Amino acid sequence: MGPLARLMRGGGLYCVFQPLADLSEGSIYAHEALIRGPEGTALHRPDALLEMARQEHILQDFELLCVVIALWQWGREGRGGRVFVNISADALVSGVAMCGAGLLGRTVGELGVSARMVVLEITEHERVSDMASLRAAVREVHASGARLALDDFGDGHSSLRLWSEVKPDFVKIDKYFIRDIAEHPEKLQMLQAIKGIAEVFGTTLVAEGIETREELRALRDLDIPYGQGYLLGRPARLPFESIEPVARETLLDRRVAVLPHQGQHARPGILRNLLVLQAPTVEPDTHNDAVAQLFKTHAELHAVAVLEGTRPVALINRQQFMNHYATLFFREVHGRRPCSSFANHAPRVVELDCDVDQLVGILTSQDQRYLNDGFIVTDNGRYIGLGTGDQLVRGVTEARIEAARHANPLTFLPGNIPISLHMQRLLDSGTEFVACYADMNHFKPFNDYYGYWRGDQMIRLLARLSVAHCDAQRDFVGHVGGDDFMLLFQSGNWLQRCRDLVAAFAAEARTLFDDEAQRAGGIWAEDRHGVKRFFDCTTLSIGAVRVAPGRIQRAEEVANLAALAKHDAKLSPSGIACMAAALAGKGGVPQVLHAMPAAAPARAAT
Repeated sequence: MGPLARLMRGGGLYCVFQPLADLSEGSIYAHEALIRGPEGTALHRPDALLEMARQEHILQDFELLCVVIALWQWGREGRGGRVFVNISADALVSGVAMCGAGLLGRTVGELGVSARMVVLEITEHERVSDMASLRAAVREVHASGARLALDDFGDGHSSLRLWSEVKPDFVKIDKYFIRDIAEHPEKLQMLQAIKGIAEVFGTTLVAEGIETREELRALRDLDIPYGQGYLLGRPARLPFESIEPVARETLLDRRVAVLPHQGQHARPGILRNLLVLQAPTVEPDTHNDAVAQLFKTHAELHAVAVLEGTRPVALINRQQFMNHYATLFFREVHGRRPCSSFANHAPRVVELDCDVDQLVGILTSQDQRYLNDGFIVTDNGRYIGLGTGDQLVRGVTEARIEAARHANPLTFLPGNIPISLHMQRLLDSGTEFVACYADMNHFKPFNDYYGYWRGDQMIRLLARLSVAHCDAQRDFVGHVGGDDFMLLFQSGNWLQRCRDLVAAFAAEARTLFDDEAQRAGGIWAEDRHGVKRFFDCTTLSIGAVRVAPGRIQRAEEVANLAALAKHDAKLSPSGIACMAAALAGKGGVPQVLHAMPAAAPARAAT
């Protein structure tokens, strides 16, 4: 008899309990029962116990005993709450068969637990060997009133097929996707995808492995219903009365998490939104006379593709070909010869699903013949039509404009869409926040005087300083465009942060001027009316709007008020102006309570 078998027979196994929290209320929703061996021994941890069970070939017996111990301990505690108990799919099938048809609920009841308070959590330590038997066992579980969960989804063992087959009531998201989610946009996207799957199957999600306040706040704001992890409570001998105070404090704090931003990458399939000309084609041995007739028949054709089967091999430009065709004796000498002699055998070929970066490469390449020739469009290498150079330029421009709405290409900060989304999340959460519109003073004269390259330097400087003077966990920094930035503060010391930002920018921006301008305090440049006058060195103005819960409903209203406050800030010696929004008046338009300059280090007035 092996050491684990002796431990099982001698009653040396016991369970500890870890809470699962309701992330919307901060209360305990359930506990998970976790098996343990004797403390201070090699068989204390569950992974060591499972490995020993495999070595001794008693894995199913061990798992079923663990379920019995967990339910018996839970029943003895008499708390009456919901309990999650781990079991593999094959052990579940075996255990249901041992209880007998329709008797699972009674068997669980004999251990002092109501079956409706039990959640059998399927672990994927072993692959499912018989899916049909598992489906039958699942029906028995549901008939008894118990519920099912799928453990560690996304860890490489659990599968979408198992989710689809079992249709569990709960799915527990593996801790890999939870760890540092507030810092990794790709994990955020994966979690949102898992949420979408859960909605399809009607499944409730539980996030595992929550260890930091930032992770907890992000999961709450993503509307993940339940969570589990050391921050909420470590496994203990007795069930918890409440989650850990730091976790409860975090959940009850209505400040919104600043979710990681991922700009919209170059999207594939941009050509699907462009007009692709369904143009006729020719073959390599098609006569030049036939090509000429084709151009005469189709006056709109700028070019003709040369195909071998469905694969394009060359392109004939209309203007170049017809210029040759109109020369003296061309038709007599070349009319009946193959057209391939007058074709471009290295045409620009673009796949229908190429991304924007590939198209930009075409625009910036040394070979610019596509502007006249156009380009050939293929789908998986098969010819489908022609495009023109101006279509390509227009498509790339539109794609870049759309991408800039998600992430500014100069600073890589969130653009207008994520700014609006975060602002709306703040409004919907009912938390108080401050929206600040930051704008440079005398930036255009600086940009005109020193050029766009140094202008970009100054914009990037403001981006860097804005991020540095904000709390990454509480405050949001977005780049509206040009020299306009939006800062959304949940930090209580937002005013001091703004003062520090104004002072830091004034000091560092001055270094971007040449020595003579620094000594003079500015530059002589033309204003918007073409009149040459003196402009002070570039500084910063910040218009702030304090938004109390329930005062404003829509993000654009906040943005409009912040823009008004920015104009007041440009008239303020401090460079900062603050206003508060009253309850919406008639038509839902916010009313300004007051506008006041805030004390800050002196700066030159605009």
